[in-house]
Amino acid sequence: MKEKLSFLPKLALVLFCLISLTYIAILGQSLLAPLLFSFLMAILLLPVGNFLEHKLKFKRSLSTLVSVILMIAVIGGIIYFFGNQLSDLWADWPLLKEKANVSYHELQKWISHTFGVNSQKQLDYLNDSTEKALATSAAIVATTLATLSSTLLFLGFTLLFTFFILNYRRVLFTFLTSVFREEHKEKVTEIVSQIQYIIKKYIIGLFLQMLIVTVLMITVLSLLGVKYAVLLGLVAGIFNVVPYLGIFFALLVSCLITFATAGAGKVLLVLIAFVGVHAIDGNVLMPLVVGSKVKINALFAFIGIVVGEMIWGISGMFLCIPYLAMLKIIFDRVDNLKPWGILMGEEHKPDKKKRVYRITKKIKLEEKD
Repeated sequence: MKEKLSFLPKLALVLFCLISLTYIAILGQSLLAPLLFSFLMAILLLPVGNFLEHKLKFKRSLSTLVSVILMIAVIGGIIYFFGNQLSDLWADWPLLKEKANVSYHELQKWISHTFGVNSQKQLDYLNDSTEKALATSAAIVATTLATLSSTLLFLGFTLLFTFFILNYRRVLFTFLTSVFREEHKEKVTEIVSQIQYIIKKYIIGLFLQMLIVTVLMITVLSLLGVKYAVLLGLVAGIFNVVPYLGIFFALLVSCLITFATAGAGKVLLVLIAFVGVHAIDGNVLMPLVVGSKVKINALFAFIGIVVGEMIWGISGMFLCIPYLAMLKIIFDRVDNLKPWGILMGEEHKPDKKKRVYRITKKIKLEEKD
């Protein structure tokens, strides 16, 4: 009875802490989301900052500033390239509208022939939907402006936080080790260095995976003769960063553009191309490039993605995997939390050699008896 009573208060405390942290995360999204993203960027830029500071003898603030400027240049280059591709799409917009109109009439005839719904009923339904959409147009414009302003705010906070975390990294590390007792400092230092190593390798592997998927998709779509192959390949590579769900969004965008430019026949080829590249990505690229740096099982990864999306949207979906990996590193190295680390990790297959050795040893002991 005593154990049961001691377990219930612990469970209530854990649930209370989880609910409180989730509520704080929702309230502090504008601050916490860019801060956590900046922490990942700071880990990625740490080798650059150390190289500039120790090898080229830059001052700490100057090395940090140069590292952040390099990050801005890379991100700006990607945005510029993406913008050029979108400008080509915008230039062909009248032609796309005409082709989409033809494809729409073909689809309308197919629906009428297959399901027996005449064209007038389809038009009535579309007109009704259009009126509802126009009625909420003000809300849509307001939401779009709010999203744009929040994105700019997110980018601004990310740049500032990345600079400050890199510039004051030793102060933060000293604070972290000073919080714990003297006997735990070695373990804390080990956990911090392990987190830094694994997350850095994970992010680099993720960018390599994104690059390879982009090149594969551009190559396949170009061979299939799909228009805007570069744009669609870039969309597939970027959204592939979001596990499981990103590829479906990229597929939807690609199918819509292909349907408007080439008709329904090419859409099937694009669908097959996406499935093929996704299969190569999941079975070859992910284990080879990203590897087992982040050993989170698929169940917890998917739960993390869903919870991250519920709390912070797309940024939460991206941030959940690396921070789950950090939690697992901590769980694996703290005795009381090791069961949680086992629950989050992959299933370990028993070593056949060890099992055969144990069985042989057991047989020999029984023979002696």
